[in-house]
Amino acid sequence: MYPNLYYAFKDLFGVEWNWLRIFNSFGFFVALAFIAAAVVLSTELKRKEREGLLMSKEETITVGRPATVGEILLNFILGFLLGYKIIGLFISDSPLAKDPQSFIFSKEGSMPMGLLLGFLFAGLKWWERKKQKLAKPEQRKIRIWPHDRVGDIVIFAAIFGFLGAKIFHNLENWDDLVKNPIESLLSFSGLTFYGGLICAGAAIIYYAKRHGIKVWHLADAIAPALMLAYALGRIGCQVSGDGDWGILNSAYVTDNNGKAIRATPETFQQELNVHKNFYLHEHYDSLSQVEHRSVVAPSFLPTWMFAYSYPMNVIKEGELIPGCNEEHCYQLPIPVFPTPFYETVTCLLLFLFLWMVRKRFKITGQLFGLYLVLNGFERFFIEKIRINTQYHLFGFHPTQAELISALLIVAGVFIIVYLNKFGQKQGLNSTQPMD
Repeated sequence: MYPNLYYAFKDLFGVEWNWLRIFNSFGFFVALAFIAAAVVLSTELKRKEREGLLMSKEETITVGRPATVGEILLNFILGFLLGYKIIGLFISDSPLAKDPQSFIFSKEGSMPMGLLLGFLFAGLKWWERKKQKLAKPEQRKIRIWPHDRVGDIVIFAAIFGFLGAKIFHNLENWDDLVKNPIESLLSFSGLTFYGGLICAGAAIIYYAKRHGIKVWHLADAIAPALMLAYALGRIGCQVSGDGDWGILNSAYVTDNNGKAIRATPETFQQELNVHKNFYLHEHYDSLSQVEHRSVVAPSFLPTWMFAYSYPMNVIKEGELIPGCNEEHCYQLPIPVFPTPFYETVTCLLLFLFLWMVRKRFKITGQLFGLYLVLNGFERFFIEKIRINTQYHLFGFHPTQAELISALLIVAGVFIIVYLNKFGQKQGLNSTQPMD
């Protein structure tokens, strides 16, 4: 596992660059997911624009005015934070520097670098506007196409997606929130995808309506992008070991080197008893509640695809690794199913499927409905071998993800059926140019 890029470069290239600790592996792949999603979304919007399905919007902007006090102050604050915290992290000799998250939320930092970058950012903003200053500011009209707004859409999705993911995660893990609310709310780990999808979706719909972008066309364009982003984000979960793994695979146990070795039912029970303090403290009230399945990896596939101990995981879950002196010296005593890997493979295939069929739908919006159905089924079935908090409803014990994924399937089917019946009347023919 690579909690951050420091461990990846150390393992792959044999170098120990402490400044790489700031780049969290999960965050790195999330950033890649947003970039990939932006490229796919922009490509689809441009195609719809060429086909006359989406049009530009004329907007009036003011040019030639000097920088305002608010703009200069905002740039100073951004520069100060970058210098005080980020640059400060690189040059600090504080013990907290080995844990970027703790350092960022502490009082530690570099005041000289903060002030230097603050005044630099403020000065650059002032100078940029000064060069563009006119004797009399002018109002000009420009045409903005939907694909020009992809950057704003991605920012909206990132901000509201993160907030939604944190909110839903903390609702799902209420006991952890009550025990340590500050860490639960500010931690970069612990994100629920469906919370992010719901909140980001609401924000994007608001943005689209405000800027005259047809919501159903945008939804169809964003469907393949969402599937690809989810697949890449799950690579981050797998690489960092952020806790989104599956239940125990009782066909194996973990040796001192972190490898999964074959186990008999008796060996599994013995290891479970040896590490009972960990399992009872972390997840269960009794050992009889520990969820597990026994699946032996086929000889032609690597064992880790079926049983993985997540050594050096970012959340420091499990037991100490013998002889390890690093910060993240933990591994799971009994290997689990690597569900993030399964989701990455599945969602990459689903992305390719959506990309191939995206032009075949005659009614706008139905592709997005299909995305909801596919995503819902994928997540519903993966939940069968994942560790998650269960709710107790009328004798059933679903997880939050199972409830939401079931609702997404229903919503997707409803959208497809409804638009198939009324889409033509509402002018949602995906091959007919807009007036």
